[in-house]
Amino acid sequence: MLDVGRSMTSEDVINRLAELFAMYGVPECIRSDNGPEFVAKAIQIWLSLLEIKTLYLAPASPWQNGYAESFHSHLREELLNME
Repeated sequence: MLDVGRSMTSEDVINRLAELFAMYGVPECIRSDNGPEFVAKAIQIWLSLLEIKTLYLAPASPWQNGYAESFHSHLREELLNME
């Protein structure tokens, strides 16, 4: 699933994660970048209530998540640069 918009609030992220957890089960941990929507206190509290660990990528370390960086590169080349 891909959500597209100008911004995402922590509530948007929580709602999407809740849908995914309902579909696929609750994970042991979540790995993400340090974007504001993922480090928000509301998300940290919600994940801790569900006993889900968070594994954040170090800032400016794209090599830690090659899949996401590859996706972002293709998204930028094939879609965003069209504008």
